[in-house]
Amino acid sequence: MTITPLDTLDFDGEPFDVLAWSLALEPATSPAPAPSSPPATAPEAPSPSSAVPAVRHTTAPAPSAPAPAGDVPVDPISALLHEVRSELVTAHLSAMDVQTALQRRALASLGHEERVVRTDTEIAPVSPSWAEQSFAVMVDYTPATGLAVSAAPGHPVVFELPAPATTMNAFKFLARTPITTLNGTDLAALGRGDIAAVFGPAYDQEGVNPDIRLTDGTHGALTEVLEIAGREGPWARGRLCATCRVDGPDPVTAATELTWQAAQVFAVRAGLQLCLAGARFQAGEPFEVTVSAPMTGPVELIADVVQIDLLPRPWLRINAEIRCAGEVVARVHGLTLEVAEEPGLPIGPEAGGEIPRFLGRRNAFGQRALLGEFHMTHSARGDLGIALGPEFSGYAGRRATRMPNHGLQLCDRVMAVDGRRGQLDAGSSHTEYDSPADSWYYLESANASMPNVVYMETSLQSALLLGYFLGATLTSPGEDFSLRNLDGSATVLREVDLRDKTIQQTSRLIDTTVLVGVVLQTFSYELAVDGEPFYAGESLFGFFNAPALANQNGLDNGEFVPTWLDSQQRRPAVRVIDVAARRAAGTGMPCAVGHLAMLDSIETVDGAGTFGLGYLRATRPVAADDWFFGYHFYLDPVMPGSLGVEAVIQAMQEWTVDSGLAAELVAPEFVLPVGVSMSWRYRGQILATDELMTLEVHIKSVERRPGRIRVIADASVWKPSMRIYELIDVAVELRDADAQPW
Repeated sequence: MTITPLDTLDFDGEPFDVLAWSLALEPATSPAPAPSSPPATAPEAPSPSSAVPAVRHTTAPAPSAPAPAGDVPVDPISALLHEVRSELVTAHLSAMDVQTALQRRALASLGHEERVVRTDTEIAPVSPSWAEQSFAVMVDYTPATGLAVSAAPGHPVVFELPAPATTMNAFKFLARTPITTLNGTDLAALGRGDIAAVFGPAYDQEGVNPDIRLTDGTHGALTEVLEIAGREGPWARGRLCATCRVDGPDPVTAATELTWQAAQVFAVRAGLQLCLAGARFQAGEPFEVTVSAPMTGPVELIADVVQIDLLPRPWLRINAEIRCAGEVVARVHGLTLEVAEEPGLPIGPEAGGEIPRFLGRRNAFGQRALLGEFHMTHSARGDLGIALGPEFSGYAGRRATRMPNHGLQLCDRVMAVDGRRGQLDAGSSHTEYDSPADSWYYLESANASMPNVVYMETSLQSALLLGYFLGATLTSPGEDFSLRNLDGSATVLREVDLRDKTIQQTSRLIDTTVLVGVVLQTFSYELAVDGEPFYAGESLFGFFNAPALANQNGLDNGEFVPTWLDSQQRRPAVRVIDVAARRAAGTGMPCAVGHLAMLDSIETVDGAGTFGLGYLRATRPVAADDWFFGYHFYLDPVMPGSLGVEAVIQAMQEWTVDSGLAAELVAPEFVLPVGVSMSWRYRGQILATDELMTLEVHIKSVERRPGRIRVIADASVWKPSMRIYELIDVAVELRDADAQPW
């Protein structure tokens, strides 16, 4: 980090010394105590053990009117001179405030890599009355020298506070561990860099990050971590509570050290260091420390994560309160900690997709990954050159093929790729996705386990990533390609609860067809957990340039084919299922909520439809601010086809409840049917400009086994101008928890 002095205001002529001027005019008999200004203390040199130098400060008592000595009368001329002197001092201090403000503006205008700090900044001591004071603080950190703190009275640039995280965009920790508290032995291990000894083998990087360790403090240190929570706090991004000791008299440095250590502990618990090899902590932009009372003896720290992300490098920002005997004595606002690689080390694929070195990420089984969450996040909303290689850097700011992001990003790691970039006739990949039990889709689904939309998205994302990595769009690098799924079929092979499991997928590229403005690729895939396959399928993807994408005619060659209900000459009796009312009541069988709540009402015609067993129709308004447009895809918003399938499944689930089928079982719950091959065709998509999605379902069969009921149907989905999805043998199933497999 470069440290240079801030520019200061320059004055022409001799400096104005108001004290000397006023004293020269005063009579010799007048008391004239001259305030002393001892020089600033020299900065302490950091020790090899990451010691922290104290914040530099001087003592500068505020000017005050002299007190009369005994019964000696105050000379009126002397009193007048003192009054003039006081006014001049006030004016001079106001001018200094202006200079300080200009310095803060200069600091705000500086770029991230050219941070500027006054290393000789003088800090006024906290007054004996302990009136609350704020300080603009900068820290510089290297593993060799530790944490250096510089501070000045005033407020730094205030960053914009984000909205609290939702279940959809909450940060996903890169490793799972049951450890949420730490004692002194654990903290000492973190100080040695032995992270796996504390949090478990999922954090073991076998020595590739020796500089990731807890920093020592000279003015304070954490003594026990009482809680590390991933979704707590006012921003729902995490909270750390700890007890601490205070070793030095400087409360600003002590508060900074304690908060920095809290940020380090939370960062390693979240696994930010797992993204990189040769990683180190570094400090971010200026932040604010406010001190309101002495900081002595044991104190309690509560640190809330304000922001946490992997882009452009892993980082987090926290706010903290420090309490003594239950009273807040200091606040830290906006401390930022970053994880970065050593300069010059490659962090992603090189030309041709070659991986130049081990990039740091291992899976939960200790196996090395080619690419990790850091690269997947860049592929979704960051730098495609970092994610896939320099050939993709030219897509920056363009509508390029990207992975879905945040809660819809369902591929974490690429473990292996068999194939060479530019050879599109064949290839295979092995990928992984960790499915935490607190994921949004478990919380919001009507299913007893993972909903169908996530089965589909997980499998399709890993498959498309293989074709993209091998260079499907590099056949025409000047084109902006949009990715669309076209056809597919998939089968659930066995029932499995995927909470807190790692899904391992094998994808195979079967063939590639390159046309003008279009690249078509077919894949097969198989998903496994605990070494056993549970889902398999095939799918066709298309990469389309803008003219080709605009030339979509739907499933019926451009003709508008109405729904079955709208095509009836005599409208049959329709019964309405009020899904919104059942959802609001929250009683009986669960139904989809939150992001997964796709329908509010369903029209049903009993004993009707193509197969005479029942007909369903539902509509869903479409708005530009619908949540899925922001997650799928960056710069190319489109509703996932899998969500259209999910809406159909929800309509069928509601029908099974409404028709009384669920009442035939003791404790029914929804699962994905095993052994039913569902197929789909997509010939269009729901865009932000479409105002309505319409679906219809034709019940094909209702089958029963002991403790189980299965419903199979065919379905279609419309946008306002055309029919765009066709589903064959889409199925739902109700089971009792103890029912034997189908």
